[in-house]
Amino acid sequence: MDLVPALEEPLKKVLGPATAKVMAEHLGLHTVGDLLHHYPRRYEERGQLTHLADLPMDEHVTVVAQVADARLHTFASAKAPRGKGQRLEVTITDGSGRLQLVFFGNGVHKPHKELLPGTRAMFAGKVSVFNRRLQLAHPAYELLKGDAEDAVDTWAGALIPIYPATAKLESWKIGKAIQTVLPSAQEAVDPLPDSLREGRRLVSLPEALLRIHRPHTKADIADARDRLKWDEAFVLQVALARRRHADAQLPAVARKPKPDGLLTAFDDRLPFTLTEGQQKVSREIFDDLATEHPMHRLLQGEVGSGKTLVALRAMLAVVDAGGQAAMLAPTEVLAQQHHRSVVEMMGELAEGGMLGGAEQATKVILLTGSMGTAARRQALLDLVTGEAGIVIGTHALIEDKVQFHDLGLVVVDEQHRFGVEQRDALRGKGKQPPHLLVMTATPIPRTVAMTVFGDLETSVLDQLPAGRSPIASHVVPAADKPHFLARAWERVREEAGKGHQAYVVCPRIGDEDEDPKKRKSPEDEAEKRPPLAVLDVAGQLAGGPLQGLKVEALHGRMPPDDKDAVMRRFAAGETDVLVATTVIEVGVNVPNATVMVIMDADRFGVSQLHQLRGRVGRGSAPGLCLLVTEMPEASAARQRLNAVAATLDGFELSRIDLEQRREGDVLGQAQSGARTSLRVLAVIEDEEIIAEAREEAAAVVAADPELTRLPGLRTALDALLDEEREQYLEKG
Repeated sequence: MDLVPALEEPLKKVLGPATAKVMAEHLGLHTVGDLLHHYPRRYEERGQLTHLADLPMDEHVTVVAQVADARLHTFASAKAPRGKGQRLEVTITDGSGRLQLVFFGNGVHKPHKELLPGTRAMFAGKVSVFNRRLQLAHPAYELLKGDAEDAVDTWAGALIPIYPATAKLESWKIGKAIQTVLPSAQEAVDPLPDSLREGRRLVSLPEALLRIHRPHTKADIADARDRLKWDEAFVLQVALARRRHADAQLPAVARKPKPDGLLTAFDDRLPFTLTEGQQKVSREIFDDLATEHPMHRLLQGEVGSGKTLVALRAMLAVVDAGGQAAMLAPTEVLAQQHHRSVVEMMGELAEGGMLGGAEQATKVILLTGSMGTAARRQALLDLVTGEAGIVIGTHALIEDKVQFHDLGLVVVDEQHRFGVEQRDALRGKGKQPPHLLVMTATPIPRTVAMTVFGDLETSVLDQLPAGRSPIASHVVPAADKPHFLARAWERVREEAGKGHQAYVVCPRIGDEDEDPKKRKSPEDEAEKRPPLAVLDVAGQLAGGPLQGLKVEALHGRMPPDDKDAVMRRFAAGETDVLVATTVIEVGVNVPNATVMVIMDADRFGVSQLHQLRGRVGRGSAPGLCLLVTEMPEASAARQRLNAVAATLDGFELSRIDLEQRREGDVLGQAQSGARTSLRVLAVIEDEEIIAEAREEAAAVVAADPELTRLPGLRTALDALLDEEREQYLEKG
């Protein structure tokens, strides 16, 4: 990276090794530039105090408040049997609420002298509960001395920046370190083209860094944030635009279906008509397949919206045009299921070269890691000769031995479960880059799709096919109302009595060896019991509330054959209740299953709960999803579950999920674990900026793909696309 040396200076040279080590280990900050981009989380006004009334539990917080009173108590304890133990209790207030601070032992002397009633200070510590009251034990603090020049100036005048901090390094220490390096901000190279910056009236980068760390007014903060959001959005969109531009230069074979081929024969045998959405998305895909550049399309569709059918029609179009299509599934259970459903949908069209196969038929084969040698050898032969037009498999498809006759299309199911390397390896199997269709049932808000999958064009299927039943969802508060849980098991029995089936989902398998390092204290154990486990729950249900019903367990660590056997028995209706981990989250299709009970539902993410719920109500009978939790009514976890119960709209839920988890996680996961580049840009709120940045980026890249005239932008790109991220985008 050819960044300006001042910003490349390692922190240990500037701040000393001890501070630099904590910053590197706990905050991921290594250089002066990294530290300048560590922005305040919020700002405190000297005249106005933080709300003590709404402090989050178990979090590290920084508050500005005034001491209301301070009392020193003595007590007897094991360490100080003669009543010589000392405890200092300090009550602080901010007008909205009061908070207790406690100091013990030798740690009481300094605060006892300094924290006198009326004193104002910043306090930092972890919020805990003692005797049902919130408290900070042994908080670090920094006195705010009247208007004495020294303290006030280092706190940047009227507005005190509060930085994302850690227990090892308080916000004010980070603030002081930033004051030390702030002069270097003058040397920051501006990535935005002048025309863009002037056209949008944005301040320069050095000015923005100065204003975000040392604002004099709220307008300073707003100007700085606007500018820094543009940086993040624009640099990321330029990276993606360059990726799209490079892809558009690649050659691919255009695949146009022949008029009376497999696709026509398949459409003729469908017992229903395609929804408008399916027709529209199919047209988009066929237009892409007909071009001489590889298609890169993301197909988003709610659970059950008929994505597999759309993907199958695309595969048949490619087979019609003389190519082969491969579908990559994340698990064996799913690959087997896709294979079964594709063969069922195609009927004799899937029996190419066999007696009774239709004239236009092709062969549809399965390839997974656990196949026997003979079956595997035959499958590999069918692929290399071109006998098989469609192959469905797990990452076994990627192995070196697998050769295709002419691979034209790769369909990847549930993209987020696939390593980028795996997709890349499969794409390398074509003589020229094959077309790529990525399917996901996780609804992704438009802006996230533009940010995370910005190198893919997006199609959305948002209508459910006719005949799908609505799913009723309810939260079951097991701790407050145990009779609700008893009623839940009655409902499962009632559905089984009508000939239907049920899923019970648990967060854990139950055969894990306890890691001795992770053992907690007895208080912790009582407070946070381990999540419920499949193996325990299956036994308890079979011997208790669901006695007499056939209960089986399914989880990811079972041998593949056992898993498949359990799934087959459940699909055939031989099992009443399947107790499983989230292996069933993706793609398991049993129309006769009508109830799902999710145990410890608070341990799952919003999108995951929505995915799981989509496994019921797939037939004509209505579905029921019960979210069991022991979390108290006022907790954030309960509000999250209430949100899931209140709507079936996956896009709405994915917005809620994002707002709660913060975008960083979403991007972090999608960007192969590289640390997120988003610090001030909020993917949901800043939809407009992202959309505009995408347009600006496309224009800049179209005019100057190598960015030769924009050295500042190239520097910023190099910083964003460190090795790992570069590979990520390369492999897209």
